[in-house]
Amino acid sequence: MAGISIKFGILGCAEIARKVSRAITLSPYSTLYAVGSRTFEKAAKFAKDNGFPASAKVYGSYDAVLDDPDVDAVYVPLPTSLHIKWAVLAAHKKKHLLLEKPAALNVKELDVILEACESNGVQFMDATMWMHHPRTAQMKDFLNDSQRFGQLKSVHSVFTFAADPDFLENDIRVKPDLDALGALGDLGWYTTRAILWAADFELPKSVIALRGPVFNEAGVILSCGASLYWEDGKVATFHCSFISNLTMDITATGTKGYLHLHDFVVPFEEDKASFSTSVESGFTGFLTGWVPKPSEHVVTTDLPQEAQMVKEFSRLVGSIKTERAKPEKKWPTLSRKTQLILDAIKVSIDRGFESVDVIS
Repeated sequence: MAGISIKFGILGCAEIARKVSRAITLSPYSTLYAVGSRTFEKAAKFAKDNGFPASAKVYGSYDAVLDDPDVDAVYVPLPTSLHIKWAVLAAHKKKHLLLEKPAALNVKELDVILEACESNGVQFMDATMWMHHPRTAQMKDFLNDSQRFGQLKSVHSVFTFAADPDFLENDIRVKPDLDALGALGDLGWYTTRAILWAADFELPKSVIALRGPVFNEAGVILSCGASLYWEDGKVATFHCSFISNLTMDITATGTKGYLHLHDFVVPFEEDKASFSTSVESGFTGFLTGWVPKPSEHVVTTDLPQEAQMVKEFSRLVGSIKTERAKPEKKWPTLSRKTQLILDAIKVSIDRGFESVDVIS
């Protein structure tokens, strides 16, 4: 990758694009090259407010970004309902695709996007940032250690935040024509991915949505949960909500140990993150404590997780450009499995909380 810098274009000026534009600047293999919005004025203001270089291109349409021959890759933070149009068009324009989550409204739409990427030889990755934090790799090493963790038996994940009244009234994530999956698509993408990650991305046999989901007046999910079941006896649950206090937990329990963390989506601190593990713990005499006590592991990073994501995506794109490598299939596969589970949970909700098989 020495001397290679992937030129990024950004489609849209969503709030999350501010974070990713900073990540593109911080990553050693990427350049903020262009931004497009529905108006030139909005794109120009976004570029100015977010430190784009003076040489960056500013466009008054998304098409203009995709038509720029010097743009290597695009980051697409548009509402989910627009993903299928702009992601497919980007792929046909030979632009590598970093796509905000949820990747699509359903797996049928996602398959159209992934087929366009595959047939055009472009790299696809969804923007699930925590997957790229070095802490995530260290935690995975522990889960894969049969001597310390044993066999996975259960996973519980939670991602909630208490949205303010303006969010609950006006944010795109509560609008049925923009992000119809609501909290399930936004926060549930993270909790579902956490469960799959802990289970080595083995799909569950079935899911059951938990009773008591909360909907807004337009029928968009504000809060929900689900249970997942595997044929070998593993179980998992998750809860996601726009109407509960900020929480982002993963608890994975094995036959010999457990793993727990409180900030898996956004670490408490940008340059370091921690997790705790316990191995063959038991009670002290008279049940007054634990022995041995759980241990804390701190992982430092020279780049925030979103910059690590951009760095890895840019590395893959650079390999395709300079070495004629094939696009990495891992990332589209993980996106599709996550989408399959969200689809099944939505069906379970719609059918009155029936058990629904997850069919790949």
